[in-house]
Amino acid sequence: MASPRVRKVADRIKVIVAEMLERRIKDPRLGFVTITDVRVTGDTQQASIFYTTLAIDGSDADLVGTAAALESAKGLIRSEVAKQLGMRHSPSIEFIHDALPETARAIDDLLDRARASDEVVAQARSGATYAGEADPYKKPRDPAEEDSDDPDTDG
Repeated sequence: MASPRVRKVADRIKVIVAEMLERRIKDPRLGFVTITDVRVTGDTQQASIFYTTLAIDGSDADLVGTAAALESAKGLIRSEVAKQLGMRHSPSIEFIHDALPETARAIDDLLDRARASDEVVAQARSGATYAGEADPYKKPRDPAEEDSDDPDTDG
């Protein structure tokens, strides 16, 4: 588990980068970017910044353009992070596209398909009856019935 200091640095980097992308970076390739997470190594020398982007037309061109814009603005962002953190060494920055929303969407689609197949099974089950007897469980025998059915007794 990361130390509280490293977590504070990561949270601060997340805020700084989000503000930079909102206010100072004016690259037209930059789409609607959301910083989802920042992970900093224990020695605070490297920071991995996870981001998602909202694709307007659903194409991968937005994702490629955003990645290129973030890569070109990496130096400016790193210098601003170093200035605002006030640390001796500023962490090197790496931008990573976060695939969590796409994965969550795929899981939701799978759950919807499972619900639909469950409904089909429930509809097929609605008019079904048991294959065997109505009461398939064995019952204890009554001793009076055993005496009357026994052929060895003379009665």
